[in-house]
Amino acid sequence: MTNKNLIKGRTGDWEVVIGLEVHAQVISKAKLFSGADTSFGAEPNEHVSLVDAAMPGMLPVINKVAIEQAVRTGLGIKAQINRFSVFDRKNYFYPDLPQGYQISQFSDPIVGKGEIIIDMEDGDSRSVGITRIHLEQDAGKSVHDMDPSSTYVDLNRSGVTLMEIVSEPDLRSAEEAAAYLTKLRAILRYLGTCDGNMEQGSMRCDANVSVRKPGDELGTRCEIKNVNSIRFAAQAIEYEARRQIEVIEEGGTIEQQTRLFDANKGVTRSMRSKEEAHDYRYFPDPDLLPVNLSEEFIEEIRSTLPELPDDKKQRFVDELGLSGYDADVLVAERAIAEYFEEAAEGQDAKTVANWVTSDLFGYLNKEDLEISDSPVAAKQLGALVGLISDGTISGRIARDVFAEMCATGKDPAVVVEEKGLKQVSDTGELESIVDEAIAKGAAQVEQYKSGNEKIIGWFVGQVMQATKGQANPQMVNEILRKKLSE
Repeated sequence: MTNKNLIKGRTGDWEVVIGLEVHAQVISKAKLFSGADTSFGAEPNEHVSLVDAAMPGMLPVINKVAIEQAVRTGLGIKAQINRFSVFDRKNYFYPDLPQGYQISQFSDPIVGKGEIIIDMEDGDSRSVGITRIHLEQDAGKSVHDMDPSSTYVDLNRSGVTLMEIVSEPDLRSAEEAAAYLTKLRAILRYLGTCDGNMEQGSMRCDANVSVRKPGDELGTRCEIKNVNSIRFAAQAIEYEARRQIEVIEEGGTIEQQTRLFDANKGVTRSMRSKEEAHDYRYFPDPDLLPVNLSEEFIEEIRSTLPELPDDKKQRFVDELGLSGYDADVLVAERAIAEYFEEAAEGQDAKTVANWVTSDLFGYLNKEDLEISDSPVAAKQLGALVGLISDGTISGRIARDVFAEMCATGKDPAVVVEEKGLKQVSDTGELESIVDEAIAKGAAQVEQYKSGNEKIIGWFVGQVMQATKGQANPQMVNEILRKKLSE
């Protein structure tokens, strides 16, 4: 741990200790124990089976896809896959979970220890341990604002499969927590096991936060529940750490409790005292057999894993010559990485990376578009870079072409042809235009011959003006230097 993560208090430096529990909704058409639909945005209680509603005599049946997705996630973070796992009943009153208990996993989860490498903005990387990943069913949703005296219950989410991904208490700052969540979400999206859409509730975070003097034993932790954005998670952790430091420095003690983050006010508020595992009275669910996984089942899933962000980043650096920063940006989302690779096929990768991270991202951000909605297809951007490389158009003209491509979706060659933007590379034509520029600039010629080589920019400007920016700048510079030296 480095000193930059310490927080200054009245009594000296404090260290923050953070562990995160991420609830990631598994991508699956059916729920964990029923065949009910899991798609987002349905009318209330439209996707509810008799099992989800806990009707008498209804028994849960494990969804094989949910098991596969959990194993796939475990393999993606290089975690231990437990061949034997058990579903337990977690006895806790959820007003919107009809059974009166949650089916989860406790002593024997499906995935054991793993790790995630986080990348910080200053270029540092470090490993964060994963304690476990277990499967559990989600609860429904209580709606309090439809009637002044009643609460409505929507069971569409009841029974939806969640992976709870529990980290070790290895994080030491809000920035590290944000980097962890960003990397985890990218991995899940690459794997296709969770869409990571926090605004829709398909990925939520509980943050366990405590503070201590450097080198001391762990402090008493508080858990901040159900944070639904990476930015809010960082804000909540930052506030909670400073709150705890202030309480201790004023002579108080930290009570172990569950807290909520108020995003409007930027503060955490006490919700209830924190439960311990024994409070839930876990016991194996008598309606579900243990899950036994074969080596063949695990290896079949392993064989379908995609190239993940860390490996892809290394390949971009080693094979394509990209900087670590550009590679980080391009692998952050699978869709971006795939777009870049398609655009860079047969082209200079560094040039394509610059176009993607500057011009394309700039346009998408301005228009509030995802890369999947880009009006410029990957092959079209690659073709644009190709026109620059072969001298058909200049880099400056290329930006005008790109703007037209964004507006119309047309191929770059079509735009160049329709607009008459082809670069002037005819030596005879350029020499004639250069001669005219030299004839107009007798004073500038004298300055150049007197040693002011920067004045050549004036001549280039004259030629570009005469050709409406379509002259090949490299050829113009070569011709100018030759003629001015005569």
